[in-house]
Amino acid sequence: MTNKGYIIDLGLMDYKKALDLQRRLWSMRVEGRIPDLLLLLEHPHVITLGRRGNRSHLLTSPDVLEAMKVPLFHVERGGDVTYHGPGQLVVYPILNLKDYGYRLIRYVDQLEEVSLSVLRDFGIEGRRDSSNRGIWAEGDKIASIGVAIKRWVSFHGIALNYATDLKYFELINPCGLEEVKITSMEKILGEKVPKDRLTERVGFHFKQIFPRDWEEKGLKELIAN
Repeated sequence: MTNKGYIIDLGLMDYKKALDLQRRLWSMRVEGRIPDLLLLLEHPHVITLGRRGNRSHLLTSPDVLEAMKVPLFHVERGGDVTYHGPGQLVVYPILNLKDYGYRLIRYVDQLEEVSLSVLRDFGIEGRRDSSNRGIWAEGDKIASIGVAIKRWVSFHGIALNYATDLKYFELINPCGLEEVKITSMEKILGEKVPKDRLTERVGFHFKQIFPRDWEEKGLKELIAN
């Protein structure tokens, strides 16, 4: 089992449902009942606060968020506050990092490398920022990275804006940083980004950086095991 890996496309999934699923799959991976996983999905509008999350970085009231139907979650990933929503590809790797010899910093470096490689495939030159994790393009942030690692198994991951409605980021100081602007692939390119090609490129580069005998699998098939 140790050389296997499953890629699961979950489509659009409610954040709470996806969070519960991640925690369940994390537990199964710790117990050795499943191999490494790569979850690909999008969320309906939601704001999340990481371990360092500070509610002062919310730029609107809970009442306004409720009226907009934007729920708020405080979760165990690293980082501060971020937004997820349609048009943002979310990548949740559930990996046993012992198998790769990775510690946290090296693992985040590799997630950034996946993001940079995907962007290059679409003609976008991204860059790292040594003081702020994630990927930047044309001076604005295009991908956020926030992970959790417990008992050597990872969860949470990457959020890459490809066709995101960027006005929702005005509800927060993204990643707890004031005056940071957020961009998307479509904003930079001035054209549509095919979702199927994007997910294919993410899978391709993930396989290169995290070598396993990866194959696509349905969630029901996995849980049934």
